[in-house]
Amino acid sequence: MKEMLNNPKIRNIAIIAHVDHGKTTLVDFMLRQSGLFRDNQNTGDRMMDSMDLERERGITIASKNCSVQWKGIKINIIDTPGHADFGGEVERGLKMVDGAILLVDSSEGPLPQTRFVLKKALEAHLKIIVLINKIDRKDARPEEVLNEIFDLFIDLGADDKQIDFPVLYAIGREGISQNTLEEKGTDLAPLFDKIVEAFPGPSFDPAEPFQMLVSNLSYSDYMGRLAVGRIFHGSVHNNENLVCIGHEGIPKPLKVTKLQSFQGIKVAEIEAAEPGEIIILSGIEDVEIGDTVCAQSAPKALKRIVVDEPTVFMQFLVNNSPFVGQEGEYVQSRKILERLHKETLHNVALRLETDAKSEGFIVKGRGEFQMAILVETMRREGFELCVGRPQIIFKEKDGKKTEPIEHLFIDCGEEFTGVVTAKLAARKGRMLNLVNHGTGRVRLEFSVPARGLIGYRTEFLTDTKGTGIMNSYLLGYEEYRGDIINRVTGSLVCDRQGETVSYGLFHLEPRGTLFVGPGLRVYEGMIVGEHNRDNDLNINPCKEKKLSNMRAAGKDENIILTPPAPMTLEKSIDFIRNDELVEITPKSIRLRKTLLSAMQRHTTNR
Repeated sequence: MKEMLNNPKIRNIAIIAHVDHGKTTLVDFMLRQSGLFRDNQNTGDRMMDSMDLERERGITIASKNCSVQWKGIKINIIDTPGHADFGGEVERGLKMVDGAILLVDSSEGPLPQTRFVLKKALEAHLKIIVLINKIDRKDARPEEVLNEIFDLFIDLGADDKQIDFPVLYAIGREGISQNTLEEKGTDLAPLFDKIVEAFPGPSFDPAEPFQMLVSNLSYSDYMGRLAVGRIFHGSVHNNENLVCIGHEGIPKPLKVTKLQSFQGIKVAEIEAAEPGEIIILSGIEDVEIGDTVCAQSAPKALKRIVVDEPTVFMQFLVNNSPFVGQEGEYVQSRKILERLHKETLHNVALRLETDAKSEGFIVKGRGEFQMAILVETMRREGFELCVGRPQIIFKEKDGKKTEPIEHLFIDCGEEFTGVVTAKLAARKGRMLNLVNHGTGRVRLEFSVPARGLIGYRTEFLTDTKGTGIMNSYLLGYEEYRGDIINRVTGSLVCDRQGETVSYGLFHLEPRGTLFVGPGLRVYEGMIVGEHNRDNDLNINPCKEKKLSNMRAAGKDENIILTPPAPMTLEKSIDFIRNDELVEITPKSIRLRKTLLSAMQRHTTNR
């Protein structure tokens, strides 16, 4: 058996948690208290949330690296997303580390995404430190939460070593950690000390030549493609000649033009790197996540990163509306294809295929939220395109049709139990558990087909008056549970191109809920509202009042319109049916029929 050594100068850790349990805030204080910044330096908050969307939504979308120094030891930290839709980011982040800090809210306890990220960490055989955060909350229940965490470890099949985890307590927003509930912490020193003590230094075989697994990609205008990954064996020097082994298994030569490592939240150039270090290599153009960069003398590939199969797909099409090219910079299919291909290189959980039927593209991923984030990112970059409704990927097993099933957790007021249960039963959901703590709120568990949850979140928030919380994770594939009627209403479809008028809209209000106000440009086939009935209705929102010299006995009515229901990107994607699309531009989100002409739609329906 080969003798493995450990590098005592480095610790590689990931921080894993459910959404909004305080990961990014904790990392902020770890960076500040490690002496990275001057005392009077203005650093802002949520330093790791580098994307605009992350700051706006308050969630982590992409895995990000940083490092701190503690008592002469370098701690490389990876901040991973807490949402199951971004599971691909979690899986490749965990490939670079030897341990993980599981962060759990002292009131909410372990939630579905906690289960999801912990399962991935245990499968990777990582050492775990449990950090119970927000112990200053009025409704904190740290002892009960710790018992729930033990139950979760047992449920996930943790071995004896993994279940013997160290426990710390923290107030993340104040930068305080402590070993027990009784002591009063002042800083994060107990956490840093526990990281150094509990987590092993990265192991390596001194007899093996240089090997690095590419876990992330970046791009620089000056240096081109950048490969980010951990050195598993050997060391590397600047300007060294290496090879890259892709999924074909053919070594491709490359020369390291620049070698960098993470210093705080920035990167710094280095001359050489030791085993276990997380580095950034430039000088390699044709590289993908999962490739191995290794020594020229002994090319040997590491095991590639494997992620869960996608469960949802979405159609991406070139915009063919009358307003095409008026608001976006990139409208051609070639540009859209290039951008989607670039996204699949950075995100291993996404798959890209061409759609022979519609001359568009099919993107497969983990969930509708992941798709919405991709579309929102593209529109902010100046793209103009159309997308269809998210569809579920079905599988055949033993000649039977199977579908992905989600384990759904709901926390809501006791009075909403009936409406939630009825709505989920209509979506083929089955109740697994109901817990009433006598506090006025109940916890419900369901197994629901993934297609039944598409578009349900908005309805759920309306039903629970905005007070309900719902989370889910993929349970597996089961036999098809039958058809689900997602929407029982039709659409109000504009029958001509023009500009909406208050008079026309006012007289259409009894027909349904309008999505547009006056003074908005519309075209034939554009959806301007939701019909009260189950059929589509062609309407004229541009109709003006007839001007004549006849006067009514009373004054003309003062037109007061009901404010239109704002349609966000996610609401639009959830709302549309299979024969409808969402037109997305940097300035507008419009709903439309796939076939714009009323005559064509009528002929097709016949």
